[in-house]
Amino acid sequence: MEFSLLGPIAVTTGSGELSLGPAKRRSVLALLLLQPNTTVPLEQLIDSLWEDEPPEHARTVVQGHVSRLRATLAAGGAETYGIELATHGSAYLLRLPEQLIDAHRFSELVALARPEAAPADAVSLLREALGLWRGPALTGTVSSPPFAAAAHALEERRLTAVETLARAHGALGEHEQAAAILYSAAVTHPLREGLIAALMRALFRTGRQSDALEWFHRTRRLLNEELGVDPGERLRHAYEEILRAEAADGGRKAAAPAGGADSGSAGGSSFHVKHAQEEQPTGDAGAAAAPAEATTTGTGRGDGRAGAAPRLLPRPPARFLGREGQLGALTDALTDRTTGESPLAVVAGPAGVGKTACAVQWAHLHAGAFPDGQLFADLRGFGEGDEAAPAEILRDFLLALGTPPERVPGSAQAASALFRSLVAHRRLLVVLDNARSSAQVRPLLPGGPHCATVVTSRSRLDGLVATDCARPVSLQVLGHEEGAALLGAMLGPERVAEDPAAAEELVALCDGLPLALRAAAAQLTARPRWKLARLAAALRDERRRLALLSAEDTGIAAALRMSVARLSADDARLLSALATSADGHLNASVAAALAGYDPERTQDGLERLAEMHLVDEEATDVYTISTLTQLFARDERGERGEGSGQGEGSGGGGG
Repeated sequence: MEFSLLGPIAVTTGSGELSLGPAKRRSVLALLLLQPNTTVPLEQLIDSLWEDEPPEHARTVVQGHVSRLRATLAAGGAETYGIELATHGSAYLLRLPEQLIDAHRFSELVALARPEAAPADAVSLLREALGLWRGPALTGTVSSPPFAAAAHALEERRLTAVETLARAHGALGEHEQAAAILYSAAVTHPLREGLIAALMRALFRTGRQSDALEWFHRTRRLLNEELGVDPGERLRHAYEEILRAEAADGGRKAAAPAGGADSGSAGGSSFHVKHAQEEQPTGDAGAAAAPAEATTTGTGRGDGRAGAAPRLLPRPPARFLGREGQLGALTDALTDRTTGESPLAVVAGPAGVGKTACAVQWAHLHAGAFPDGQLFADLRGFGEGDEAAPAEILRDFLLALGTPPERVPGSAQAASALFRSLVAHRRLLVVLDNARSSAQVRPLLPGGPHCATVVTSRSRLDGLVATDCARPVSLQVLGHEEGAALLGAMLGPERVAEDPAAAEELVALCDGLPLALRAAAAQLTARPRWKLARLAAALRDERRRLALLSAEDTGIAAALRMSVARLSADDARLLSALATSADGHLNASVAAALAGYDPERTQDGLERLAEMHLVDEEATDVYTISTLTQLFARDERGERGEGSGQGEGSGGGGG
């Protein structure tokens, strides 16, 4: 006879599983199994079975469940196994060999595992222990706090065992297995920082540096959005270790040709750098005076800082199509050496148009032109939480370039000066994604003539154009042919070719935005029997369109919400008023009438909305607002319960 707590509550004998009855009876058994060979007071059982005030006949109910359990166990041959459910006054005792309880066997196996001393044995023991789990612990019990707490405690022990198993695989050099084990747990426990830190280290040891860093940034966003906190010490240490290790690897790889080492070696640090290159297409102001040879050969100061070649780019965008004109414009802007200045380009466009994908695609295509490294940072200018402070980003950059943590300045001004000094003679690419303002970007700009910077933003960042001669690269929505090609790349060309008219309609209903089209493709991928026309018909319903153009945490509504959240209250109200336009085409006079603003105030607001790409100025005093933006603004207006132009705006940020 075996008792199961690590999954659905069950009792199994040689002839099959016993019928335990309703949830409360299973819960009584579970509570007795959680305290085997210990008397459990009746009052404790009652308190655990009823979250609210128990009924007057609660004692009778519990006694009845105990009586039925005793009969069920007896029918299953409990006496043969030395099992007895006894009554002791107003308490109950389930007497049995504890080895018959899966949770007890799990704990014994985990306790025997020694991942550092005997990793191979630990792998075997821990896999056997984790194999006892058949689902969430205590499934089938009542949903009261005591059972929730007990289930949580068991789940914590499982996750600890998962982390220990990963350490054992790591001790054996089996980093791919460690990463696979940790990945599954991390997906279901995205806020468990120790687990994420272990996954990051495992991914890095397999050469998947960009994936490791992506997990850090994803977790940091979740912590900020869900709990309003920054990453803790364990997660931050893992991140900094990876940055420092990659910086050291970069320096050793750069030094290898000079020392006669085989640059094609797959071992040691060169493996990590080589893998990162394939997967993705020094400490004081005096460093500026270092000769150029030292910064590119890895010799020089001998402290691991010179010659570091960090490669922090995210993975190349999947199914990237078109944008040849914009990629060409970026090439012209970022490879122009005629001015003797560090070139700077700003990729700007509306939410969901693919700015990050375009910038990252270009960065991978031209990574070879920047052998001293590629830096990447999400400035979080349009996110749920606060935007990234320059000091935070500069610390990451300096660590990636090999600066010891204790030598990273605390102030943004000093860190910016050190950053410019370190990269003054390097051929380095800096990608600053999702910037909110020019002021956020300026401290992060390298000064060396061989460096280049590309910034993405929903704002035009006219300030950078004015003060830093940034070259603007505007990204527009996709046309019908480009949009259909993207659907074909996501779904397969045959599925799109079955109904080209429906594909064209989908592109139109998505306003040609790649993010919306990808969300639509996700809906169709999940429903392989659907024709394109069926989704198009569903999207015609304006009440459902924004919801359908979402996929988990990705969707056009979420993207637009972040743009609107950065508006002033006045501009948010103006956008809400523009959403009532019949066809989305209007001029300043019409906008003023809709919003109830005076002409000058309306004109200023329209210019700010155009600067944020929430409206387009097609010609002088001719403005358009996209259908999806209209639908979103109308929904926001309805949620706030506004009348025409009345009420508070949805955004509290500056204009």
